[in-house]
Amino acid sequence: MNGLRGLLAEFAAGDEVLAAARAARLAGYVALEVYSPCPVEGVAEVLAFRTRLPRVTFVAGLLGGAAIFLFQVWVHAIEWHLNIGGRRALAAPAFIVPTFEITILSAALLTAFAMLWRNGLPRLHHPLFAVPAFARASQDRFFLFIGAGDPRFHAGHVRAFLESLAPLEVHDVPR
Repeated sequence: MNGLRGLLAEFAAGDEVLAAARAARLAGYVALEVYSPCPVEGVAEVLAFRTRLPRVTFVAGLLGGAAIFLFQVWVHAIEWHLNIGGRRALAAPAFIVPTFEITILSAALLTAFAMLWRNGLPRLHHPLFAVPAFARASQDRFFLFIGAGDPRFHAGHVRAFLESLAPLEVHDVPR
């Protein structure tokens, strides 16, 4: 390893970074990231961005709802059954509101924690912050990052490839 985390190409417009990301994907690079001050339509498709967050949300809601329903059944029908007014032990309609509430709560909480964990947050420092030009990523510049973890990464070849895309500048990202 040569001490690089990757190479960063700086572009002035969103369509330029989108074209560069398409070219990088066609060239076989897979460790790609795009940073921009505003959403660029089509970048998620080019980067083949997929998320499992909806599945995590569904499973968390299902497990939370089942857990609270079974807990209520255990408490009211088995462990602490009180025969009040001749009601049956398993009064499932009475369990609907708490089950719904805990289903939503568990799905929301686990989704938030999964999102934070998957994004690697909280991260107080990232190596990209060592590149002075990257400060403009939240203002008016668009960046394409090719990481050193890419199987095809060779600093010289990647630098030549990025420079062939006509960026404003290509930056080294230190580890």
